[in-house]
Amino acid sequence: MMIAQSWPLNAFSPMSIDWFPIRLSLQVAALATLLALALGLACGWALARYQFRGRELLDALLTLPLVLPPTVLGYYLLVLLGQRSPVGRAFETVFGFRLVFTWQAAVVAATIHALPVVVRSARAAFEGVAAPLEQAARTLGSTEWEVFRRITLPLAWRGVLAATTLAFARALGDFGATLMVAGNIPGRTQTAAIAIYDAVEAGRDNEALLLVVIISVLAIILLYAANRLK
Repeated sequence: MMIAQSWPLNAFSPMSIDWFPIRLSLQVAALATLLALALGLACGWALARYQFRGRELLDALLTLPLVLPPTVLGYYLLVLLGQRSPVGRAFETVFGFRLVFTWQAAVVAATIHALPVVVRSARAAFEGVAAPLEQAARTLGSTEWEVFRRITLPLAWRGVLAATTLAFARALGDFGATLMVAGNIPGRTQTAAIAIYDAVEAGRDNEALLLVVIISVLAIILLYAANRLK
């Protein structure tokens, strides 16, 4: 009887929660993954194939979001994207709206949060491709882009796809940085992770539990897929 009173039959009813945070989280994670993939593949390939001045410094800077507290990362982004910064003013001039405290800011935060995962995974995948194969293609007249598209990427595709999966999972669960630059605005910038925090603070335990279960299931599926790909 106590269990029945603690867990009502409608505790997990799909109609009992606002699905906007889930939809927004999936949208933000998808866009952030695409951006992180474009930047991460380029950086991972450069780090894997070229020796240049400042290479280790670049690697450290790209890895920094992995070790920085999310609130510190969010503060840096808030300063960089705010109205007082040249970047923030330029964005507002070009697009006509302030970037901070919008869902687009959540995409930026999630991209920075996921980028190190893509860079490190892509670098490892590219380093696993035999360099003589690429060199042979170059001697036959292939350009660098053709070598990357026809040789490197096809041979490293499993690692790249695993990196994409992990990046999506990491972007989906971003909290601290997103809260700092996008805020907690229901129906506008409230992602699933922030909605969970908000529901717990407000005592809406059933809503928080349902969101936690959904995010946990998605995370397990993504991690399983990434492990299978590796």
